[in-house]
Formats: sequence, C-alpha cells, structure tokens
Amino acid sequence: MEYVPTPSQTVGPYLRIGLTEKRSVKCLAGPEAKGERVWLKCRVLDGDGAPVNDAMVEIWQADSEGKYNHPDDRQAKTPDSACLGFGRMGTGEDGSCEFETVKPGRVPGPGNRLQAPHLNVGVYARGILLQLYTRIYFDGEPANEEDPILISVPAERRETLLAHRDADRAGGWRFDIHLCGEQETVFFDV
Repeated sequence: MEYVPTPSQTVGPYLRIGLTEKRSVKCLAGPEAKGERVWLKCRVLDGDGAPVNDAMVEIWQADSEGKYNHPDDRQAKTPDSACLGFGRMGTGEDGSCEFETVKPGRVPGPGNRLQAPHLNVGVYARGILLQLYTRIYFDGEPANEEDPILISVPAERRETLLAHRDADRAGGWRFDIHLCGEQETVFFDV
C-alpha cells in the first residue's frame, strides 16, 4: 500500500470571512494618545514578491512611554489610556493594510536592557499552519544599535526588520513582510 500525503490544514480563507472583516482594529492609539503619530503601511508578499491578498497582520505595542496596556507589564508606569496597543487588519488586493498609532517608547528586554522602539507582529496567511512572529523597528532610530533582540540578528538580515519613512506621507512608514524567498523577513520562534 502506498501512502499519499494529505494537504495540511492552513488558516485559510476564514480570516477574511470570519475575522478581519468583523474584528479589524486599524487604530492602535486614538487621537488623544501621547507621542509621535505614525501611519504604518504593511505589505505581505510571497516568495516571488507577489502580494498576498488574504493575509492578516496583528500588531502589539507599548505606548510612547514604553508601557504596555496589559496586566503582564509590571512597570511602575501608568499606561496611556488612549493607546490600545493592539491592531489587526486583513490585507487588500495589493497585499497591504495600514495602521494608525504612535511610535512606541523603549521597553525593558533581556537582562533588563532597554529595547529600541518596535512593534510586535503576528502574520497569518494561507499555507501557514501557525502564525509567524516578527518585529518592526524604525529605520534611523539611534537605539537600534543597542537593541538586544535586533543585534542578535545577523547584520545582513537586520534590514528585513526595518520600516522606512514614506516620502509621500508625513508620519508615514512602510514595511514589507516577505513570507519566504531571498528577501524573507526574519521571523522569531516565540
């Protein structure tokens, strides 16, 4: 008897049908939130550089003072109540989605060393059994040079974790998520 592999179960189309259309959160920080306003356009691409039009991107972040709006953040700071710190969007036909937020502050990391401002990202897409986790750092941020997570990534791969300013929009940033291929984004085993 010959065994034939069966297709893997993937996160599939339910993202668009049951989750992103009904539970999208585009704004992570309301207009009253303290800090530098940021509009982040994320684009999800496959190994050939083609847009993935049915992915979902989730973002978690600290407020502009470096405090997460979550009970597990035990810092003695008061969280900014106008900063939800969570967003979720499905990608459109061009593989992109956009979030409105504030630039996060620095948070303690491994060994209590401060991390550079960053966004924590989860990516869900067809063909992926479990979500992929990555980070978005801001290009040109001086603290990037001392971030314990970013400097643990080989120097030639760090570029895949950097958002770049959008010359067409004040406060705009762009970040491409390559699921595989030569430009594959660094993903973390969390």
